[in-house]
Amino acid sequence: QAGQGYGNTLNCVFTVYRNETVAGFFKGMSFPLASIAVYSSVVFGVFSNTQRFICQHRYGDSNHASAVSDLVVASMVAGFVSVGIGCPVDLVKIRLQMQTQPFIQGRSVRTAYRGPVHCISSILRKEGLAGIYRGAGAMVLRDVPGYCLYFIPYTFLCEWFTSDGCRSPSPSSVWIAGGIAGAISWGTATPMDVVKSRLQADGVHLNKYKGVIDCISQSYHNEGLKVSSTFAFDSCAVSVMQQCYVRRWNFFKRI
Repeated sequence: QAGQGYGNTLNCVFTVYRNETVAGFFKGMSFPLASIAVYSSVVFGVFSNTQRFICQHRYGDSNHASAVSDLVVASMVAGFVSVGIGCPVDLVKIRLQMQTQPFIQGRSVRTAYRGPVHCISSILRKEGLAGIYRGAGAMVLRDVPGYCLYFIPYTFLCEWFTSDGCRSPSPSSVWIAGGIAGAISWGTATPMDVVKSRLQADGVHLNKYKGVIDCISQSYHNEGLKVSSTFAFDSCAVSVMQQCYVRRWNFFKRI
């Protein structure tokens, strides 16, 4: 999304492997890996708690079936909260992934960042706190509608797949509903994800874009509509199943 010089996915895979071996595919993984549990828990927790809060104040019962408007509000709140946590994590990941070309300082040749901590400290020193949230505007435009198109289809699909008399959907229903919802969400969110990634990668070695509109304009002018693509059925399905089983386990523990 942010890199240049790759003709297609296969060419990118071969180029990364040739230049950086297998380790290149896992560049920038440590920081997201350490924070993904907190990120997912907060996003799903905010959505479900907001949903229950709305139902309690609107219908007098937190377990009342949510209307579409209730799901939209809960999804939007989760989307805004996700930006506060996810933007710095994505920034560090993308900066570490994009530093494939070393720069020369004096007579030594080294990469821009030595690791996640050095990356964060360098950004704070050079760009201040605002630098940590570079690309936040594009991320809001990605996550707020993206989570609406994620949670709403997931909720209705789970209800549709659940047989009458069952308290909760089966694991296969959760998997299918989460996968379909994820595909719908990312199918529409990927264009803004490309913009977000390019804005965050901008600044490793030079500043190319002036903002969201300029990034969209340059990307479309240079690459046309092929700048966007879709993915994420399996990852979204697994993420939803994990959260459902955590909530179900906590429910039975209270009983």
